[in-house]
Amino acid sequence: MIELRHVDKWYGPNFQVLKDCTTRVAKGEVVVVCGPSGSGKSTLIKCVNALEPIQGGEIILDGIKVNDPATDLPKLRSRVGMVFQHFELFPHLRIQENLCLAQEKVLGRSHDEAQAKGMKLLDRVGLKEHAGKYPAELSGGQQQRVAIARALAMDPIAMLFDEPTSALDPEMISEVLDVMVDLAGEGMTMMVVTHEMGFASKVAHRVIFMDQGEIVEDALKDDFFGKPRSDRAQKFLSKILQH
Repeated sequence: MIELRHVDKWYGPNFQVLKDCTTRVAKGEVVVVCGPSGSGKSTLIKCVNALEPIQGGEIILDGIKVNDPATDLPKLRSRVGMVFQHFELFPHLRIQENLCLAQEKVLGRSHDEAQAKGMKLLDRVGLKEHAGKYPAELSGGQQQRVAIARALAMDPIAMLFDEPTSALDPEMISEVLDVMVDLAGEGMTMMVVTHEMGFASKVAHRVIFMDQGEIVEDALKDDFFGKPRSDRAQKFLSKILQH
């Protein structure tokens, strides 16, 4: 479903943020990307749907070359759900309207169709009764669940998550992770940048560990948590798992 081949990315002429990154995510697979701050993991996931351009290598998404100038990027992005660290909801629109807008403008659904789909998904994430509220009236965890529902409303072939819980208070994290666990259980193809190692150990098929722009480890979940090969990953896990 997602394939990265020898991907390089620079910020300016002197700072290489991604170095020869190669990996793939199969249909229905859940891959967690982790690593220290500044390791390039968020940049990597943003490159998958060309929110960040790459300078070397290639990225292929469901058979389409993402970095081909001829690729219709808006059309491609409409097929890939993206959930950000900050929820990116439209503050002036009610929750229901946030879910309908892209369905109508991008997919061409009727308002009634979009509303029905939106309400079904709000019910799925436990927020149906909040459909008439504005984002500011919801907690951070609730807003992130709305953001997930909005992404799902587009019937994506895959979902990308960029640290979806890192801006949340601790008690709100589980309600978002529960939705993601359900998604994984339903067979959604997912690539998740996160520090939530409990989530990774529960639902990930594979774990990618990054450091200084490189993929240091790309291992099955049990192998990664059991005995990571690199010293860098071992140190990372020892710090993150002892608390």
